[in-house]
Amino acid sequence: MSRHVQITVDARDPRALSSFWRDVLGYVHPGPPGVDLTAGADPLAAWDDFLARIGVPEEQRNSRSAIEDPDGRGPRLFFQQVPEEKVGKNRLHLDVRAAPGLQGKERMAALEAECERLVALGGARLRRCEPAPPMSAGFIVMADPEGNEFCLD
Repeated sequence: MSRHVQITVDARDPRALSSFWRDVLGYVHPGPPGVDLTAGADPLAAWDDFLARIGVPEEQRNSRSAIEDPDGRGPRLFFQQVPEEKVGKNRLHLDVRAAPGLQGKERMAALEAECERLVALGGARLRRCEPAPPMSAGFIVMADPEGNEFCLD
């Protein structure tokens, strides 16, 4: 029997980092438990109201955040606030499939276009790795706004 997984990310600013990844992946912030969001409602504002209503002090309201795949296929990402800074290379990273089925120059052009979009969202380009058949079709290494490495693949 297979298991569902949640990917947990340590963060200084869970809300900001979850918003970056929401925009990268096309995910959504779920609403609070028991709250029916109307079409177009801001789930983060709903969370602020919910947390205030249940008595969570304002300074603790950004201690965690989550995003989910609206299609229900991908894993949930959970962001938890931690006091320490990131100090080394990730031992686990995400590969964002930005050019499925593409090869060569067309693939790298699609990755470059996505890289530009993600830099505009606050990501950082670290390096481009050229195609090296048969082992690699090429990819771009990036970092999110808190320095967590990931690949555009």
